[in-house]
Amino acid sequence: MAIRASNLLAEARRVNGVAGQVQVTPDWSNVAKRIRQEATADWDDSNAVARFEHKGGRLVRGWGRLTGQNTVSTDEQSFTARIGVVVATGSKPAIPPIPGLNDVAYWTTHDAIAANPLPETLVILGGGAVGCELGQVFSRFGVEVAIVESQDRLLPLEEPETSRLIASLLESEGIRVRTGARVEAASNRDGRIELTLEGGAGISADRILVATGRRVDHSQLGLDAAGIDASTRFIEVDDRMRAGDGIWAMGDVTGKAMFTHTAFHQSAIIVADILGIDSAPFDYRSLPRVTFTDPEVGAVGLTEVQAREEGLDIAVAVRMCPRPSVGGSMAPATKG
Repeated sequence: MAIRASNLLAEARRVNGVAGQVQVTPDWSNVAKRIRQEATADWDDSNAVARFEHKGGRLVRGWGRLTGQNTVSTDEQSFTARIGVVVATGSKPAIPPIPGLNDVAYWTTHDAIAANPLPETLVILGGGAVGCELGQVFSRFGVEVAIVESQDRLLPLEEPETSRLIASLLESEGIRVRTGARVEAASNRDGRIELTLEGGAGISADRILVATGRRVDHSQLGLDAAGIDASTRFIEVDDRMRAGDGIWAMGDVTGKAMFTHTAFHQSAIIVADILGIDSAPFDYRSLPRVTFTDPEVGAVGLTEVQAREEGLDIAVAVRMCPRPSVGGSMAPATKG
């Protein structure tokens, strides 16, 4: 909803000089209202719970942990599964260990999407997909945005040509991009949040959005009680998403690819396995992904660097596609 709205603003601004004259006045409250009313029911899961229970499910609120091979317990109840247990506990924002960061009012992505009104200035830590997407959105709604990325380019997991193009487009829209910039400290100063960068330079804003990735924490799930190795970073699964005897895992906790569409596909494999239906295993080699900037960055399978690291004999072609437009730029490079 936020990206769609920001794209409408950008497109409207391209009318001048092409199809007439318009005056565009951004209003984030419209977006916040849609997110609150249409997408999240004011961050209330009652309707989703009702749909689940109507289908015969039972919801128990509490911290669940494995206390046996097929037993899940909370502080007050225990449940023993006849068929098995599915672990789908997701991930949470990875907050970097920057001195002073926990003492300032930083945002996670949830805070950013729920915000209303928006701040006048915003610094985004992390130039990955989320940082670039939300940076462009908020900038188009009038926020003065800076993106700080510790690696040498934005979208470091994508092709270098894509990184250069997106950086130039964001900068053309007024976003300050700082790459190769490591944050050494965070502090409150004169009602603003100030970041000290390596080398002594500083950058400040009304708010900071931490978009430096996500992490899995399964240390409190009791995996050992079910015979699952809890020392690994992710829960290891086979091609049927089995983590152990009568235990399946899906989503971010598997570390396979931390995308929503990955979890959906994994869930279908688990359902088929539980019901005894033959299904093809998940083939991660051609997994698609998209960064929803304007223009979008899409990719399927390996990048050039990943292909070379796997020792593949590859040929590379790069084609720049001009896309003349007022207020726009050329389309992304197509690379194959």
